[in-house]
Amino acid sequence: MAESTEWVDPYAGFEYTAETISVTPAYQSEKLSGIGIEPSVFGHVVDPSFFIGIAINSGIRSGITAEGNVNMVQQLVQHRPALLDEDLTVSGRIADVRRVPRGRTLHSEVMFYDQTGEPVIEANRVSLKPDPDKSNRRGAGERPAPLVNDPSSMLPGPSFQLTPENVAGYSSEGNSIHYEEEAARKAGFRAPLIGGGMGVHFLLAHIWAQETPKRLRLSIYFRRPVFWDETVTVSQDLQQSPTIMALLKPDGKVGTELSIERG
Repeated sequence: MAESTEWVDPYAGFEYTAETISVTPAYQSEKLSGIGIEPSVFGHVVDPSFFIGIAINSGIRSGITAEGNVNMVQQLVQHRPALLDEDLTVSGRIADVRRVPRGRTLHSEVMFYDQTGEPVIEANRVSLKPDPDKSNRRGAGERPAPLVNDPSSMLPGPSFQLTPENVAGYSSEGNSIHYEEEAARKAGFRAPLIGGGMGVHFLLAHIWAQETPKRLRLSIYFRRPVFWDETVTVSQDLQQSPTIMALLKPDGKVGTELSIERG
């Protein structure tokens, strides 16, 4: 953003400035290969995980800072696959702002339309905007019940070793808790943590390696911070409907979990 632009204190009803974006093959290849994912698994379509960060950055360019914010809940609805190099129009708003013990939660709704006006992707999010004066408090509002009750019963998939280099390389702007140690410590974390979208890449790459979904609805819950020096393991529960997946931390606990509804 330009230096003359002032940050807006978030409020319900705030509208993002509409803009046109696209994900290039080079960008997708660079970001995915940089964290250990083979980009070819997605073919000529965009990994939907990217729209988490794109929606956040649309808010940033409209004046809503993401600095220090922590993802809590994310919904992604793919009406059809977005194509690489396809121009999409972004329209977004803050639907609600709620007071919680640790600060405020922001409820945002962002839609991506194709050039005919048809919806392609929805990216709705709940994030915590901590109050620095309340850093010693716990509580960020009502949390949905866990999807995974017994992580050890899930079918393990590939593991990925995170490093400060690849985490910082993926998350290089917008929220310094993902790439600066001092900022992460001030926010109450032992080290920088991966952005929500980065963790979802690992999960969706595993799905796309098995199939190429056309329409899907993802409900994503960020349960615990995943730090930039941890090993994470993709795990899946095929017995439930909708399908449940999780990104497990080294201690076997859930970092990120999601449910997938197709069609």
